[in-house]
Amino acid sequence: MPNLELKKNELQKLYPINTAINNKGHLVISGHDVTELVKSYGTPLYIIDETTFKYNANEYINALKKHYDNYLILYAGKSFACKRIFKIANAMGLGLDVVSGGELYTAIKAGFNLKNIYFHGNNKSEDEIQMAIKNDIGRIVCDNFYELELLQKNAKEANKVIDILIRLTPGIECHTHEYIKTGHLDSKFGFDLEYLDVVMKIIVNSKNLNLKGLHSHIGSQIFEIEPFVDSVEILLDQCKHIKDNYNIELSEIDIGGGIGISYTTEDDPISIDKWAQATTTRLKERCKTLGLNPPKLICEPGRSLIAPAGVTVYEVGSIKQVPNERKFISVDGGMADNPRPITYQAKYTAVVANKMNSKELEKVTIAGRYCETGDILIKDIELPKVTHGDLITVFSTGAYNYSMSSNYNLAPRAACVLVNNEKSEVIIERETYDDIISKHK
Repeated sequence: MPNLELKKNELQKLYPINTAINNKGHLVISGHDVTELVKSYGTPLYIIDETTFKYNANEYINALKKHYDNYLILYAGKSFACKRIFKIANAMGLGLDVVSGGELYTAIKAGFNLKNIYFHGNNKSEDEIQMAIKNDIGRIVCDNFYELELLQKNAKEANKVIDILIRLTPGIECHTHEYIKTGHLDSKFGFDLEYLDVVMKIIVNSKNLNLKGLHSHIGSQIFEIEPFVDSVEILLDQCKHIKDNYNIELSEIDIGGGIGISYTTEDDPISIDKWAQATTTRLKERCKTLGLNPPKLICEPGRSLIAPAGVTVYEVGSIKQVPNERKFISVDGGMADNPRPITYQAKYTAVVANKMNSKELEKVTIAGRYCETGDILIKDIELPKVTHGDLITVFSTGAYNYSMSSNYNLAPRAACVLVNNEKSEVIIERETYDDIISKHK
């Protein structure tokens, strides 16, 4: 069984901060027995620990405050977008990175500070751009020439000057999954550096576009500091080029997100404080060398804020022992509520929530209930011997689980519960069959 001895001064961990085992041998999160939460809310069940989310956000706030005095932390909404989490992020003074009209609409309905919203995406629709302009959000991050035309057209029609960032592809390779690399040259995102002058000529001739800064995002689940430092240097070099050639001194650089977390004990995440120190030190040094005023530093953590705060609980159903081979433990969820294993071959850590003190372990494979052979959540994990009705809890599922969930096989999406030491509350209701067919004709 995993060791639940937690050090609260470590940002990245396998479990929510307030994780324990009670005298019944049950898993407890923020004072709530997981088996009791299941009795109240059913399974599959997403559980988000509010304390862990806030603690992780404060790790970024405190680290940047320590090393630099001009920054903005944007919560990457795509990792887990819902009104309640947006409200918590807004109350903590975070900004928000959205990538769709749906995420922007949710932020508006949550009462988010519109001036702290940055709108990303490589193929924003005209309707989405109009929504952003109408609501006077903080920044629109321009990704390509087509979008540059749409921004100019719609800003002119609205008789507004809109603040934008230009997304650049810095050509940085990171040791991460091919599907979540975004900073290398062969990427669908951003302008290649060789097109910067073409972009700038369009912007300087526009009366409706106000360039505030540059953006890059080099990928996700990154365990190295140096790529972030390199990204800072590349963006500042382009800021210098723009200042020298167009007499515009940019006031922001956005280095994206991507800091990895621990999904298993094999993962070795970087220190947030060391990341902040390294990136801001290079920023200050490079600005001094280039004769630039130090810009506002913007970052966009999502996974590293919300993933460790979340767990998913499943109920065990069928059990199949293949002769002389593996043992399959089937649960009442799978690829529809967590598509990462089948998409990225992502790995996770799990426990049996109602048998935390059991010492008799066996190697099993946790299988999903969906009609795909590849619907496997975790291969070859050591767990206590399970029976029908036991509760499997998978850790670090706060990011890219609910947000990437689907109704595959017409299964209703799971409920999500927010817990803290005082209470538990449903922040996303469980879908019903009627919800699923409500748009069918």
